[in-house]
Amino acid sequence: MSTVDDRTPARKLGPVCLAGGIVGLVASIALTLEKLATLADPGYVPSCSLSPVVTCGTVMASPQAAVFGFPNPLLGIGGFAVVTTIGVIMLSGFRPPRWFQWGLQAGVTFGVVFVHWLVMASLYDIRALCPYCLFVWIAMIPLFVCTTIETLHGYAGTRRSATALTRVDAAIVAVWYVLIAGAVLHAFWNYWVSLVN
Repeated sequence: MSTVDDRTPARKLGPVCLAGGIVGLVASIALTLEKLATLADPGYVPSCSLSPVVTCGTVMASPQAAVFGFPNPLLGIGGFAVVTTIGVIMLSGFRPPRWFQWGLQAGVTFGVVFVHWLVMASLYDIRALCPYCLFVWIAMIPLFVCTTIETLHGYAGTRRSATALTRVDAAIVAVWYVLIAGAVLHAFWNYWVSLVN
């Protein structure tokens, strides 16, 4: 019989999948609609273009925005719809079998690596921040952390480590956010300084 600690990772993963999936899905849909509006009218200024730095228009026009030959947000719509569904069924009491958990792990690992490649591209190549992309970044980090802890929890040899990580998972996510915020601050330091001068 599982103890409370043994069940903690699974109890967290359901709500995190649901919340992260919804946030990512809404952001991906919004980006897709903005992309369609841009294609229909080349003079269209996306609603998320707020300044020379905070603008999804520049990001959407970059090669990195369609790295697989189609707009990246379409990947987000498919992926986050699946994650949202997983969150719903986990909240209903579903405990995924090992193969299912590894499939989810593979998906979120691909997602977090891809998102961080896009983070670096946005900061140092494109030199612009997409507001909707920021929400995708925000969603992917806790999804990856909680999924990884749950995957580790599925094996006797790593269960104790997973339980320990569960106690500090929020801190891990917070530190990760701070590191990305620091990178954003550093990359656009002159712009942020100009706003207060």
